Amino acid sequence: MHINCEPPILYFGTPVVLISTLNEDGSSNLAPMSSAFWLGWRCMLGLAAFSKTTQNMIRTGECILNLPSVNEVAAVNRLALTTGSNPVPEFKLGKGYRHEADKFGIAGLTPMASETVAPPRVRECPVQLEAIVAATHRVGDDNPVQRGFIFCIETRIQRVHVDESIMMSGEKNRIDPNKWRPLIMSFQQFYGLGPQLQDSMLATIPESMYRSPDMEMARHPHC
Repeated sequence: MHINCEPPILYFGTPVVLISTLNEDGSSNLAPMSSAFWLGWRCMLGLAAFSKTTQNMIRTGECILNLPSVNEVAAVNRLALTTGSNPVPEFKLGKGYRHEADKFGIAGLTPMASETVAPPRVRECPVQLEAIVAATHRVGDDNPVQRGFIFCIETRIQRVHVDESIMMSGEKNRIDPNKWRPLIMSFQQFYGLGPQLQDSMLATIPESMYRSPDMEMARHPHC
């Protein structure tokens, strides 16, 4: 039997993303988030307008979307309740956040150079996506209390780095979903994926048919 209820959040389960950006002084910022969804080679990110990550992305126009597996859960958790903003914004202060300048250090993660953007990738993450900011969309403007507080940032992927261990055998451009175990957040708790339930009818469509025009743009990122 269904009931009417009012959960404060509706985070039914999405992958965790570690976003790396550059601060004004050239140092690196690293922030976990999970309000993300994918459309071809574009990723939509829901972020607080006044977070350091949001400010860095809008200022520089670029970022890295690092996707941790279940093996990196402890490192992601060490980043929880930390912020690159100093002083800590009031809306985060009340939730127990503290300022940390060295996000890679506090997480125990390793920065590595990127190819098309300035922010570093996270070596330990099996998937690293170099991205640029394509557009910024305001969220919640129909509510005066929320107006200006939430952005949906549209990013376009320019380079995809994938650990060989999760690639499909004999395939150069296909990730094996039986090998890839993304870190999932559901209602503020960490989870991983379970085993495959059954074959999907959608999987009868060749992945190549989903190729996006953005892939051609990614081959020439500086044009």
